[in-house]
Amino acid sequence: MAEYHLYCLMMIENTVDAPESLGDRQRQILAVARAQGEVLVEPLADAFSVTPQTIRRDLNQLCEMRLLQRVHGGAKLPDGVANMGYEARRRLMVDEKKRIGDAAVALIPDDSSLFVNIGTTTEAVARSLTRRRGLLVITNNIHVINTFRPCESIKVMTAGGTVRQEDGGIVGDSTRDFIARFKVDYAVIGVSAIEEDGALLDFDPREVRVAQAMINNARKVILVADSMKFERIAPVRIGGIADVDYLVTDQHPSAAFSEHCETHNVRVLVTERSSATATEGAA
Repeated sequence: MAEYHLYCLMMIENTVDAPESLGDRQRQILAVARAQGEVLVEPLADAFSVTPQTIRRDLNQLCEMRLLQRVHGGAKLPDGVANMGYEARRRLMVDEKKRIGDAAVALIPDDSSLFVNIGTTTEAVARSLTRRRGLLVITNNIHVINTFRPCESIKVMTAGGTVRQEDGGIVGDSTRDFIARFKVDYAVIGVSAIEEDGALLDFDPREVRVAQAMINNARKVILVADSMKFERIAPVRIGGIADVDYLVTDQHPSAAFSEHCETHNVRVLVTERSSATATEGAA
């Protein structure tokens, strides 16, 4: 228990990448959970010099946002069966997603056609794409539609289908069939999880079928993924890293994953923390 207490203190002093809307203590608790996999009430209360009741309130709020999942004596990172809520995902890794968006846009010239799928990282790409002119954007993401709606020089087309209330994603067989009618220059794809063996994963089979149609009907595929995606798990396979031409992320992937990228000629772009530029990864 003493070692765990010291570990909590170390993580608290090095808190990074927590949602900006949380209080400082909640951000620090989330940082510990992300590093350790779970957090315990008593060690956290000792580390922060607060009562266990205070920590329990913090954990309850984090669980309400679906950033954590309660267990006996504490909380853990959510499991891989259900995705965390849209608002929680939108607040995570905000700066990293902006840099990823800026770097991805550098790959997409004016007068291009592209797919943009569901996800808060692809939404960051869309915000950066408003600088471009002459685009044709085909999307199943209501938030992307709203981003481009005021842009006179960007034409937006949307697929029909079932609108998910939780995140504004449009999914279903009719959505997939609509996407399959096109052949575009680029597909900007976000995923929920990436395995070290190169598997690209998500939670909703309906969403996965649409993403697969986008990948299959684009000349170049740009995968945009913050580094948290390498720490998460999800149950439904979209495809593999071999289906991708570019990976834009905020941290260098592991050596094993980078080797898969190199084998399949995937160009890896890692964004710089100090700017919106990107550098070539080892692959």
